[in-house]
Amino acid sequence: MTVRVTCRRPAKGAPPSATLEKTAARLLTLLGVPEAELSLSLIGDGAMRELNLRWRGKDYPTDVLSFPQLDDEELPDALRGNGSGILLGDVVISVDTARRQAKERGLALDEEIDRLLVHGMLHLVGYDHERGPNDARSQRAKENALLKKLRG
Repeated sequence: MTVRVTCRRPAKGAPPSATLEKTAARLLTLLGVPEAELSLSLIGDGAMRELNLRWRGKDYPTDVLSFPQLDDEELPDALRGNGSGILLGDVVISVDTARRQAKERGLALDEEIDRLLVHGMLHLVGYDHERGPNDARSQRAKENALLKKLRG
């Protein structure tokens, strides 16, 4: 398992890279692909706005973006084993947006970043809430289950 964490600028209150790596590694195990690889980047709203515009055509920052390396056809075969040698993709989190959302939800920043990490990683393994209400419910249920296991 390889998890690479990159912070473009130090984020006040954000979990340290080692903690994020440990959390991501635990999530890979919970998802059944403990040997898969993942890249995680923490950035600010300015950089996130640029990514969101470039890749989704939306000119505003968002909380998390995922960039899967496997398409829908490759994913089932790739996830059958333990994930050895599989690069799942990249998860990018805006710490600025995460901080605002944490405040709105009454959460600590690290709890909100964990929630966004779970959300982003589920996109890497094929979940997509934007396909419709059933997919949204399925992804939300899986997110809640994973967060409960992380915190339990």
